Amino acid sequence: MDPYRELRRLMVEEQIKARGIKDPLILQAMLKVPREKFVPPDLRAEAYGDHPLPIGNGQTISQPYIVAYMTEKLRPRPGDKILEIGTGSGYQTAILAEIGCDVYTVELLPELSLRAQEILRKLGYENIHFKIGNGYRGWPEEAPFDGIIVTAAPPEIPEALKEQLKVGGRMVIPAGETFQNLYLVERKSPQRWDVKKLIPVSFVPMVREN
Repeated sequence: MDPYRELRRLMVEEQIKARGIKDPLILQAMLKVPREKFVPPDLRAEAYGDHPLPIGNGQTISQPYIVAYMTEKLRPRPGDKILEIGTGSGYQTAILAEIGCDVYTVELLPELSLRAQEILRKLGYENIHFKIGNGYRGWPEEAPFDGIIVTAAPPEIPEALKEQLKVGGRMVIPAGETFQNLYLVERKSPQRWDVKKLIPVSFVPMVREN
């Protein structure tokens, strides 16, 4: 018997569906992925709360609704090749993998990446590729991508990430310094990107390493 199953159901009903998220693939993934595995053991009782939680190293696991919202704006589908910048806890990675995407995830902090790799391996995901490195640079060797999702906020949208989108691809990214907004970037042609401001957000800053 899974003691967290009812908490997952309530999270999806009261935090996700109630706020207008409709994509059945996302709802099903969030019903299945055990969020409690991705938070520190002493915070598992709060794993399904309507708020972010600290995961160590100055980083957080995002509020469930924000994970669902960003994923719905990305529009991932099974078989899509998705770049994630900021593996963090690995929870967003798991949602994308559960949907059936081929996930390429980059994390600057080795401790976080290795912890997430262990959790995701134990959960049985085989469609995830890990890299420890600078998110500003993306993963050019594996580009282009159907979608890019960024879970830390640079001051501005990095050009390298825009260039790694396929034509027709979508990127969901927070950006800003004092005030942050979430943006949807769509590559319309080899030389044209449409950028749309979505909602105000608060993410940890993306660290820029040279």
